Amino acid sequence: MKVLAVDVGGTHVKALLSGARVPRKVPSGPQMSARGMVGAVKRLCADWRYDVVSLGYPGPVLHGKPVVDPKNLGPGWVGFDYARAFGKPVRIVNDAAMQALGSYQGGRMLFLGLGTGLGSAMIVDGLLEPMELAHLPYKKGRTYEDFVGLRGLERLGKKRWRQAVVDVVERLQAAVEADYVVLGGGNAKLIRNPPRSVRIGENANAFRGGFLLWKDPGSRGGCASPAHSSPARSSGRRGAR
Repeated sequence: MKVLAVDVGGTHVKALLSGARVPRKVPSGPQMSARGMVGAVKRLCADWRYDVVSLGYPGPVLHGKPVVDPKNLGPGWVGFDYARAFGKPVRIVNDAAMQALGSYQGGRMLFLGLGTGLGSAMIVDGLLEPMELAHLPYKKGRTYEDFVGLRGLERLGKKRWRQAVVDVVERLQAAVEADYVVLGGGNAKLIRNPPRSVRIGENANAFRGGFLLWKDPGSRGGCASPAHSSPARSSGRRGAR
């Protein structure tokens, strides 16, 4: 079975076919609707033959369906019939959860996606749980996302932003008692000399997670499942990009 994994972000939509090596991407942005995304992906991947689609969605997902339109994209994502538009079966999870699934290496892992926003998910002994940490109060009346998301990077500059990332990682890792933290998302590459328990994830992990969504044909969204074989909850939260 060929899987098309689609990672929807605030600046780009990326896609990779299982068995292919090089992902493809198109710009996204505040004008992109769900219908526009599907059309762009189908044009981008017109020469790829796939049986099913995995969609990493930058917003809350409940029972395999988006429940809030993405903050950094256009309208029309909630209630959209993705399977009909693609003409293929589609499984949808939060984008941070999809990348976390592809990044997991056992134990208690906290995933933080440093992108347009702040995505978060945790896997404990193989069970994946999307989380909502982005909008928790941090300091100076601002949230974690305000400091380590794109707005924080632009406001603080790279040096102070890196310091904020390290502080946020240490606080959140201690709070959830994670064995290690994986930093993903487009801005993770800006981190230098991460703490010993922190790993910099690879963008390809999002696609790996998308392929894993279909490893267990019986798995559907909405219930906890082993991370090595299927998605846990598809009730994701904020996007990672």
